[in-house]
Amino acid sequence: MTVTLADVAARAQVSPATVSRVLNGNYPVAATTRERVLRAVDELDYVLNGPASSLAAATSDLVGILVNDIADPFFGIMAGAIQSEIGGPGGRAGGERLGVVCNTGGSPERELTYLTLLQRQRAAAVVLTGGAVEDAPHKAAMSAKLRKLADAGTRIVLCGRPPAPETGAFALTFDNRGGGKELTEHLIGLGHRRLGYIAGPEERTTTRHRLEGHRAALEAHGITEDPRWTVHGRYDRRSGYEATLELLRRDPSLTAVVAANDSVALGACAALRDSGLRIPEDVSVAGFDDLPFSIDAVPALTTVRLPLAEAGARAGRIAMGREEPPPGGIATVRGELMVRGSSGVPRG
Repeated sequence: MTVTLADVAARAQVSPATVSRVLNGNYPVAATTRERVLRAVDELDYVLNGPASSLAAATSDLVGILVNDIADPFFGIMAGAIQSEIGGPGGRAGGERLGVVCNTGGSPERELTYLTLLQRQRAAAVVLTGGAVEDAPHKAAMSAKLRKLADAGTRIVLCGRPPAPETGAFALTFDNRGGGKELTEHLIGLGHRRLGYIAGPEERTTTRHRLEGHRAALEAHGITEDPRWTVHGRYDRRSGYEATLELLRRDPSLTAVVAANDSVALGACAALRDSGLRIPEDVSVAGFDDLPFSIDAVPALTTVRLPLAEAGARAGRIAMGREEPPPGGIATVRGELMVRGSSGVPRG
């Protein structure tokens, strides 16, 4: 037998209107009354008609979290932190929100498709993580989609992603340029002058910003970059391995390799070892992000720590309206240089 709203009201000894107010989260209800209603919901195993309720409300209980690759710790850490902050009072069906992680695989088309699906579901909030694709038609399509979501009442937060002006989205953007510059300056300060760089995919904002920071450090210290010293690839270990072999083929005299992220750096370390080179005695290696495995690498990886969990949690709170957005809707999250054993003074 189907449990109805009236059944819940009778069990909680309140009116059906009060039950509706508690489940919709759109009207203040005394804490004791709310607790009584939610207890009745649990005891009777009442299931709210989500689609019908969404039509009556401005938004639903759904929160979308878009990631490039959930298997990548960079995105997994942020997604987990976001999801930990989206529960609690404010939604219907017991006050919880349903967090849905949407894995785009780095595809711009999938990104837009997921946003369209979330728009149809009247998502309460959407959090987009990681770098954006630098393609003019895609940027225009994304801006239009984000504006439609915002106009429909969806709260949009960009986490580790550049701002999207005039879309209504709030942005917590990582200082990838500053981190890239500081990392390369550390290596230059040790005496390195021939530095190979393994960059990420050319179309990603994160790739461009980190590479710009690296090049700014070279220029500031009067080092002319050789075109042979930069190779682009994916943000994974295999790409780091293959790119490092290519860099060594192009210029065997390199004394340092700067990697686009820590996964790429691990591949670089493996390629150097397989080439008979020692780290850091022969070639120093540096990464970016300070993912959990970085400190356990042998030697431990010099990298730039991004506060991924902290940024994700903050994005979740902003998405739920439990924390005020940053002034102007944009905040820059800075990294911290972590100097470890993989970087050292080059051989004389």
